[in-house]
Amino acid sequence: MSYSSLWKARHSAPGQEYLVTTVTFNREPVFASFTHARALCAVLRETQAEGLGEWLVWVIMPDHLHALLRLDTHTDLGALMRTVKGRAAKRIRRIGGRGRVWQPHFHDHALRREEDRLEIARYIVANPVRAGLAARVGDYPHWDCVWL
Repeated sequence: MSYSSLWKARHSAPGQEYLVTTVTFNREPVFASFTHARALCAVLRETQAEGLGEWLVWVIMPDHLHALLRLDTHTDLGALMRTVKGRAAKRIRRIGGRGRVWQPHFHDHALRREEDRLEIARYIVANPVRAGLAARVGDYPHWDCVWL
């Protein structure tokens, strides 16, 4: 079975929590630009304010977004991710970005009840430290977490 076949069969469950990762086109460091990263931050906050889902924890790395989110009762995961990626790309182009911003599709994992959300949150926010972008989590500007 191909990746595209799996993508077509994706199922979204209302209220479900998902670990998602989406990558920039050709892994270009689009979000190494502070203004581009802040544009994506704004989109995440807007989609939450619109009731599309709750972004429990997220970090914007130079070439990808890594997040844990809880879907709203009427939101489809694919539609939410298309909204986030589309809005962010439009804003980045408006402020001077060129070309494609995102790879097609994204990776997701539906969390099981027994999975430790705080452990997952710590893993996500520590990405910049592991990548050598910051000495401490608090030194990196592009992340948020409801538990911290």
